[in-house]
Amino acid sequence: MATANDREGRVPGQPSEASGTPTDLHAFAVRLRRMNGEINRLVHGFAGDQGLHATDVQALAAILDADEPMTPKRLREHLGLTSGAVTACVDRLERAGHIRRVRESADRRVVHLYYAADARSVARSYFRPLAEATQAARSRFTEAELSVVLRFLTAMGEELSGITSPRG
Repeated sequence: MATANDREGRVPGQPSEASGTPTDLHAFAVRLRRMNGEINRLVHGFAGDQGLHATDVQALAAILDADEPMTPKRLREHLGLTSGAVTACVDRLERAGHIRRVRESADRRVVHLYYAADARSVARSYFRPLAEATQAARSRFTEAELSVVLRFLTAMGEELSGITSPRG
């Protein structure tokens, strides 16, 4: 499926990049952008409803998905922000009741960030339509197909995490 931008500059009789196979790079790029746009729309809506910035919601996701307790330093590295920007973000999230700071008992200088239980239920409620849409989409595939999709999404996440900004 060609996008409007693809059709606009096409020379009649010449194939477009989008006219390849249904799994060509262009097809993936278009669908990933569209899915990202829809998820961003939901994230921005949640941020607005909660009086947060979109970056704050990214921070919440990082705290929620972390394999070990998140620290402000790890959050700064994950989000690519300055220490001052992360401090402001963590302050907003704590004031809004979304996270709590807990000092490590062995080393009081170490602060761990945890997603507050009450806030988790607010987020779960807000994003329930996303979960339902995900389940509806999943129901169209076999377990074997879902395994491949999950492998692809994991590989994409790994590839994207290795990309650094051209500025720095």
